[in-house]
Amino acid sequence: MVFAGIVVLAVGMLHWYLWLRLVRATTGRSALRRAGGWVIGALSVLFAVTAVGNRALPRRYEPVLERVVGWPGYVWLALAGYLVLALAALELPAWLTRTVLRRGGTEDEAADRTRRLLIARGVAITAGLTATAVTTKGMATALGPPTTRRVRIPLAKLPRGMDGTRIALVSDIHLGALLGRAHTERVVAAVNALDADIVAVVGDLVDGTVGDLAPAAEPLRALRSRRGAYFVTGNHEYFSGHEDWIAHVGTLGLRVLRNARVELDGLDLAGVNDATGGSVGDPPDYDLALAGRDPARPVVLLAHQPVQAREAAKRGVDLQLSGHTHGGQLWPFHYVTSISQPVISGLAVVDGMPVYVTNGAGFWGPPVRVGAAPDVTLVELRSG
Repeated sequence: MVFAGIVVLAVGMLHWYLWLRLVRATTGRSALRRAGGWVIGALSVLFAVTAVGNRALPRRYEPVLERVVGWPGYVWLALAGYLVLALAALELPAWLTRTVLRRGGTEDEAADRTRRLLIARGVAITAGLTATAVTTKGMATALGPPTTRRVRIPLAKLPRGMDGTRIALVSDIHLGALLGRAHTERVVAAVNALDADIVAVVGDLVDGTVGDLAPAAEPLRALRSRRGAYFVTGNHEYFSGHEDWIAHVGTLGLRVLRNARVELDGLDLAGVNDATGGSVGDPPDYDLALAGRDPARPVVLLAHQPVQAREAAKRGVDLQLSGHTHGGQLWPFHYVTSISQPVISGLAVVDGMPVYVTNGAGFWGPPVRVGAAPDVTLVELRSG
C-alpha cells in the first residue's frame, strides 16, 4: 500500500505537469481544454494501473491485466517519461523566447497571449515529436533480435588446456504476456550461433507461472553447448513460482545451480540463488556453493544481480557473470539503477574481482530500450 501510494502520488504530479504544458498552455477554448484534461486523466489512470496493478492484485489476475493494459500502458509509461524530459529541457529556451519577444514587441495584452500560445504549441509539438521518435526507436530496439557482444577475460588460474573456453551468457529473457515463444526461439538461435562450450542463463527467465509460460520456454531444449547449459534464479522467478520453475527448467536440459558447483575439467562453475530468494526461504548460500573446492582451480560464479559480487569477492571467486540491470534499459533513467548496483553493463572490477554484466535479451515493463540494446555475450576465458 505504501508503494502504491508513492506511485500514485508520483503519477499524479507527472500528469499534472503534462496537463499544464500540453493542454492548459496550448488551448484557449474551454471545450478543447476539457477534452485534453479527460485524455490526460485517462492516461494517468492507465499509467497507475500498469505500474502497480501487478503488485496490488492477486497473482491469478496478473496475466489478464498484462494482456489488457500491458502494451498501451507500458508504451505510455515510456512515452510519458520522455515527454516530461523533453518538456523540462525546453523550459529555459521557451522562457528566453518569450522574454526576447516581449521586449521587442508590442505591449498589447492580446498579442502577448497569442505569442505565448504559439510558443507553448511549438514546445508541445517539439516535445511530442522528440518523445515519440525516441520511444519508437526504443521499441524497435527492444523488440528486435539481441546483439552479440564479445569479451575476453583473463583468469590467472585457468589451465592452458582450457585457454579459450567460451561461455554464452544470457539473462533477463523475461517471457510473459509481452514476450512469448518466438522471442525464446530468437534468443536460442543467437546463443547457438556462438558455438559455445558452456551456456549460462543467469536468471529472470520468466514473468508468470509454469502453467502459463511452459510452451513459451519450450525452445530452450534446443540450446547447444559442449559442456552443458546452466541456470540460476533471478528475482522474477521468485515472483512466478520458483519451485515449479526450478523443476521445469531441469526438464528442458538446463542444470540448475541452486547454491551448487560443478567441475568442468580445470574450471569450477558455481551458481547461487538470487538475493530475493531470502524472502521466501531460498537465499543465496555462497559457502555452500563453494564448499570443498580446490582453491588452486579457478571458479566462475553465476549470480543474477551484480551486487552479489560483494559477497563473492570475499570468498576468492575469480569471475562473476550477472544480468538483472538490463544495461539500464531506458537512458537516462539508468542512473537510478546505479544507486543499487555496482555495475550496470559490461566488464568492471568489484572489490578486486572482475564482474561482467550482460544487458539481457528481453525487457521488463516498457517494450522500449534506449541506450542499452538487448544482447547475448560470448565470454572467452584466457589463461593469465
